[in-house]
Amino acid sequence: MADIRRFPFARHLRATPTSHIVHARRGRIVHSGPGIAFYFRALNAAISEVPIAENELSMLFGARTLDFQEVSVQATVTYRFADAVVAAGRIDFSIDPYTGRWMGKPLEQVGTRITELAQQYAVEHISSLNLVDVLGAGIPKVRAVTASGLAGDERLAETSVVVVAVRIVSIRPQADLERALETPVRERVQQDADAASYERRAQAVERERTIAENELQSKIELATREQLLVQQEGANAQRRATEEAATALIASKANAERSKLDSAARADSMRVVGAANAETEAARLAAYAGVQPSVLTALALQELAKHLPEIGTLNLTPDVLTQALSRLAEAPAPAPTTPAPTREA
Repeated sequence: MADIRRFPFARHLRATPTSHIVHARRGRIVHSGPGIAFYFRALNAAISEVPIAENELSMLFGARTLDFQEVSVQATVTYRFADAVVAAGRIDFSIDPYTGRWMGKPLEQVGTRITELAQQYAVEHISSLNLVDVLGAGIPKVRAVTASGLAGDERLAETSVVVVAVRIVSIRPQADLERALETPVRERVQQDADAASYERRAQAVERERTIAENELQSKIELATREQLLVQQEGANAQRRATEEAATALIASKANAERSKLDSAARADSMRVVGAANAETEAARLAAYAGVQPSVLTALALQELAKHLPEIGTLNLTPDVLTQALSRLAEAPAPAPTTPAPTREA
């Protein structure tokens, strides 16, 4: 919308860059262009404001297919005015010189014309197709037919309307028919989902079975290793016992041999000692062979006295001494003895 300000004896108009202003006075165009600003007098000015930016027009209409099924079509058309001066001459875009507002509804008029034309081309095409074809691959065809029809329409060309783009948002049948058409697809999707679920379960069961088999195989392997370990420990214990028994046998034999050797040595030593003692005794006896009995008695008493306890005081009476001396005088002389032959060791 143009901005109009009041001044004494005149008014000032300032347009936006997206609006084309056509100012006519006395049947002649005085000012024309987008985003212009100028002074004018309201009593003799005819001003039109044409939007030159692209406009979006949404529409919703119904159609019937070849097999007599109702569908609803939602579309959007983008358009613009190629020549604002021509559009201002064909459509009433005049504005109030005091407020700057459109005096009519030009965009609604253009929108109604484009909607009717688009609906005409789309319905003609949809009516030549079955419902399944329309829903399956009809949207691109409907868009192409509608765009080509609007681009070649003479009435739009006369008003300088250029259709930039046509978009078919959706083509939908009635609600109950749509549910009926969706049922087979949903069933197939559900079947695929069930198949995927069953497959996932089967894979899970297979994996669990594999895990169980691996665990069982691990237990078997562990038990086998334990059995081998027990056998090896038994063999080691048996070998250890055998070696210990052999060692004990060798030690016993060594001890017996050593005892035997010790016994033989002791016997030989005792035999040598006995022989030596015998020789010593024989020599001692040979030394006493020619000695008087009284001397032998004295020696015996002396030897005996060595083993008697110590006597502090000994009293000898004359009677005892006389008797002992008489006995010594009466004892006969011993016969000479022949020394016993000695045995050589």
